[in-house]
Formats: sequence, C-alpha cells, structure tokens
Amino acid sequence: MRPPQLAVTPIRRAHTPFILYRRRQFHSSQCLKNSARPAASEVQRARAYCANLVRTYDAPSHILQTFIPLSARDAYLAIRAFNVDVARVADTTSTPTIGMMRMQFWRDTVTKALAGAPPKEPVALLLAKAAKDLQERSGGKARLSKNWFHRIISTREQYLGNPPYPTLSSLESYAENTYSTMLYLTLSALPQASITTDHIASHIGKAMGIAAVLRGIPLVAFPPQQLVSTSGSVTGSSGPAHGAVLLPLDVMAEAGVKEEDVFRQGAAASGLRDAVFVVATRANDHLITAREMLSKLRSEGTLGHDFEHQNEEEHRYSAQQLNAGADVQLAEVEKAFGVFMPSISTQLWLDRLQKADFDIFDNSLRTADWKLPWKAYWAFSRRAL
Repeated sequence: MRPPQLAVTPIRRAHTPFILYRRRQFHSSQCLKNSARPAASEVQRARAYCANLVRTYDAPSHILQTFIPLSARDAYLAIRAFNVDVARVADTTSTPTIGMMRMQFWRDTVTKALAGAPPKEPVALLLAKAAKDLQERSGGKARLSKNWFHRIISTREQYLGNPPYPTLSSLESYAENTYSTMLYLTLSALPQASITTDHIASHIGKAMGIAAVLRGIPLVAFPPQQLVSTSGSVTGSSGPAHGAVLLPLDVMAEAGVKEEDVFRQGAAASGLRDAVFVVATRANDHLITAREMLSKLRSEGTLGHDFEHQNEEEHRYSAQQLNAGADVQLAEVEKAFGVFMPSISTQLWLDRLQKADFDIFDNSLRTADWKLPWKAYWAFSRRAL
C-alpha cells in the first residue's frame, strides 16, 4: 500500500506592477525652513533676558538706556548684555583653557548672529534682530562691525588670568579696546559714522574702562571662595584666597605698593591710596578732555586735537566726514549725546572715590548711586557731560 502523499498545489506567480523608483535626495524640511529666523516671542524673551542681565550686573547702563533712541534700544541692550557675559567668563570658568573655549563660543555666536543665523541664545537672538533692523533702517548702508565685537572678545581673553598691566598706558589700551569699542558699536547702531563723536566716545570709554578696573580691584584681589563641580564647571568662582592687584606695575613701583602688603593689610597697605589716586586721575583727565572738546567745538568749531585712533580698523572716514563743518559736527554730537551718558555715571563714581580718600576698599563704592537718574537727566537736558 502506497503511503499517502500531500497534494501539490501549483504556485501562482504574483504579477506586481512595475514601479519607477526615484533617487532619494536631501531637501529642506518645511518645519525648519524658518528656523534661522527667530519668532517674535523668542525675540521678546531674549529682550527681557538681556534687560535683566544688564540690570543685575551693569545697573548704570540699565538706567541710562532711556537716553538711547527707541530704534537703537535693542542694539544697546544686546551690546551691553554681550559685554556683561564676556566680562564674566573669567569669573564663571574654572581654568583659562575653559575660558578660552567660552571666548571662542562668543566669536562664533557673534559671527552667526550678524550673518542672520543666530544660535538659540538670548544675546545672539537680540543681536541678530538689532543687526537686521539697522540694515533696514539704513537701507543697507550701516552695520554692526564684527571686528569690533571680536576686538572686545580678544582683549578680554588676553586678560582671562588677570595678568598685570605693565604700564598705565597699557591699561588705557585695554579700556580703549573694550569700553570705547562698546561705545563705537552703540554709535554705529544709531546709525552714525562720525570722527567727531568717535573721538569723544574714545575718551569717555577710556575713563569707563579705567574706573571699571579700579572698581573691581577688591573682588579680584580677594575672590569669593565657592565650589567647583566634579565636571569642572564653576558654581561660582574657585581659586586661591588671594587673586591679583590690578594696578599698573609702573604706578605701583612709583608709589611703593607691594602686592603682598595689599593681601595682608588691605586698604592700609603702604602707598595703595597714592597709586589709586594716580590711576583715578587718568580716568578723570579723559572726562575733562571730553568736556573741553565739546566746549571748544561749540565756541571755536574744532575739537582741539586729532583723533589718535583715526587710521585704525573700522575708523575709516570719507573726505566729507573728515572736513565736516562745525554745524554738521554739532548736529552729530546732538544725535549721539545719549551714547555719551556713561560719562555721568563714571564721574559720579570717581567723585565718591575721592570722597573716600581713594580707599578702594570702602564699602560705599560698591553700592548703587541714587543720584544717577536725576544727574543724568539734568546733564542730558542741558547737553552737558
């Protein structure tokens, strides 16, 4: 008997229709087409963030923003917030190497923001918005200089480890490359390109920078002791109990100031007040120079001396700008006067330092000046520096 066998079912061939496959290619996704263009809500949050940052770490600039035209207010806040963030790198990083990495982050961030493709970072978003607005307001003729932003970053990077200033002139150069440059950026946001206002801003910025270094001496000399996380990020600031005394070495030598004496005796260190007096006098001299320039322009039609940075990068002026008459120069000063208002806050602080007999450790020097709002209003309404 034959064993049972399975019946074989004939195989039916499935006839599939011929499909024409297309080569796959990358293309822009609809959800990302406008990713480089921040939404209005993002810009609003960025503006609030920058305003709060400036209010917290640079109270005078927060108060003085009212004298900046509304059309340039975003640029003003973005530039000041950028300056605060870059200045704080030294205090919020544990090593110079990490600090340099942070500085490179800011170089890349500024470059992208000014190119119209800012990263999702509040200062970058507001800066990109301000740069775009400036281009539209000026018909493409004015811009915020990337080189000036990079100059501020490079100068701050050079002093990450708080190296000493060899001379008083080197401290002036630091102030020119940071605070004066910040004023140049603000002037360009108005927009304005004028050798007259740049010249006045240069002296005011130098006074601001010198005063800022003096104001920071107690905090740099005796940095607060705070913890560093295991990942190397700083929750506050770390380092030795003693930092550095950031007075120019030539001034310290002439006044007989020794760094170790400052660490041991503080304000009682021999020669310290004399050294502070010399440096503060240089800042005050720049403010006096700015006032004299303005007075001479009004009475004689000239500033009285040449602009020493006239031929440096970004300081390029047309023949028409170089040969502008007194009326044109006075109109330029009138337009730029709100940018000059830091001269008032700087002078008030220097006056308080003099009242404290140049004791840089006096606690009154680290409190807000309640007189600044009405002093600034009085000066602005009378166009007096």
